[in-house]
Order: sequence, then structure tokens, then C-alpha cells
Amino acid sequence: MQTTALLLLALAGVAFLYASVGHAGASGYIAVLALSGFGAAEIRPLALVLNVLVSSLASWNFAAAGHFRREVLLPLALFSVPAALVGGMVSLPTLPLQRLLGLVLLFSAWRLSQPSQPAEVAPAVPGPATISLTGGLLGGLAGITGTGGGIFLTPLMILRGWLVPRQAAAVSAAFILVNSLAGLAGLVMARGSAALPAAGVVGPMALAVMVAGGLGAHCGSRRFPSLWIRRLLSVVLLVASGKLLGWLG
Repeated sequence: MQTTALLLLALAGVAFLYASVGHAGASGYIAVLALSGFGAAEIRPLALVLNVLVSSLASWNFAAAGHFRREVLLPLALFSVPAALVGGMVSLPTLPLQRLLGLVLLFSAWRLSQPSQPAEVAPAVPGPATISLTGGLLGGLAGITGTGGGIFLTPLMILRGWLVPRQAAAVSAAFILVNSLAGLAGLVMARGSAALPAAGVVGPMALAVMVAGGLGAHCGSRRFPSLWIRRLLSVVLLVASGKLLGWLG
């Protein structure tokens, strides 16, 4: 497929919006690429590569701003990385799963848009066992759906009171990075190196999302108030749910 200026602009917009809340944009990239006529076999590896690049920038920005919580990420990654690796090797009819997840994200978007307690209250992090089991489940979903899993993790952590919004964004960015790498590795193991997108196709996209994603991550980690993070996250979830429910192609 031809890489057009409009496509690059759309990908950059997705990267800015998602990175501002600690995400990498896979669900948005999938929607944009599908609407641009890319085939299903091309979309999954492209989305994962772009995810790795943007989540790297988001992880660095939120960690440098002092929001990262290692004690939450480590038990999450313990089960999520192998689950994402296995999920990346799986090719299943996922339409019913996608529709269910779309409804979950739609509900989460609505909940995050509602008035709530002050955003910076002290978090109540659960025990490592609960975190690890959650990571395994979300890692599997990440691998199967070709996303990093943060689209499910961030609203869960905020709505359950595990972390405040910027901390949740910081943990999700790193979670997305490790799961995207694992999902990409599983895809290559299953299909071979031919599954990776050609440099001529992914190169301009990578540049667009890195510039926009770096700017979005900087704004989200240092400049946007926590209430904005919740509201931006609700917009991100609406976009993702629209894709999963088939509203965006």
C-alpha cells in the first residue's frame, strides 16, 4: 500500500493522543491502517512495530518525570510477557472476543468520564499474586489482539484505585513495551522474519509516530493535569472500542 501524507498525519494524531496517557496506539493504528486499505496480514506486525517505538518514548518520559512504579510492573510482566508471546503465535477467530472487549472498553470510557474522587489520592496497590494473574490475562489478550494490553490495564488500575492516573500511565507504557516486544517475537516465531514489515513501508510511519508520540508523552507526563489524563483516556478508549465493535472499519 502507498504511504500518503494523510495516512501519516492520522497515525501521528493517534500517537500523540495515546502517548499522552501512557499508551502506544495499537488499536488506533489498526483502525487507521484498516481504513487505508492495508491487509490483515500487514496490519498486525505494523501496529506492533509502531507500538514498540511509541511505548519506548512514553516509558522514558513518564519514568523521567518520576511516575514509574517498578513494584507494580514486575509482577505484571512476570506472567504477561510469556502470555503475550504465546498469544502472538495464536491465530484464532477473534470476532466475538473483540466485540466483548469493545463493550468493556466502552463501559470503562463512560466510567472514566464521570465525576470521581480527587485524582491524586493515595493508591491502594493489591498483592503481587493479584497483579501477576491480571498481567497474565491481559498479556494473553495483548498477544492475540496485536496490542500492548495497556488499553485494558490503565482503566483497570485507575478505576480500581491501584494507582493515580500518571502512575498508571507510566506502568502501562512499560507494560505495553514488554508485551509488544513479546507479541512481535511470537509473530516472527510463527510466521518467520517475512512477517515483519518492509523498511520502506514502516520507515515513514515510524518517523511520524515517534515525533508525535514523543511530544504527546512529554505533555502527558509533565504538563497535562491528572483530570485531563482521565478525560483523554476516555477518548482513547472510545476510539479503541469503536475499532473492536466494528464502528471504525
